[in-house]
Amino acid sequence: MKSLGKHLIVELYHCDAYRINQVEEVERILVEAVNISKATIVQPVFHQFSPHGVSGVVVIAESHFSIHTWPEFGYCALDIFTCGDQIDSDASLRYIKKELQAESLFVTEMRRGMLDIPTERLRHKP
Repeated sequence: MKSLGKHLIVELYHCDAYRINQVEEVERILVEAVNISKATIVQPVFHQFSPHGVSGVVVIAESHFSIHTWPEFGYCALDIFTCGDQIDSDASLRYIKKELQAESLFVTEMRRGMLDIPTERLRHKP
């Protein structure tokens, strides 16, 4: 059975606290990760919280990349949800881990839209 998309739920631990508290830096890293994946950017939106933390999403034609940071714990929650099978999420994850200086990364993968329909009827946005 084919799915409409793949959803990665990513836990990043022991990240650089300073870096994950800089909205411009977090946005730069996530946008570059999207570019590395070969997804198509529609719109990025990021927000700096006070006293600390960043949340952001990059809407892509294939779905989204989102991140929420807790600098006080060195932790980031990342979602990568993509439709189709042309996106290189593994390359994105390697880049994000390196740039956030995460010591460890755990990934849970879910297939979304498991439909019992003929493969030729599964169409993805370009």
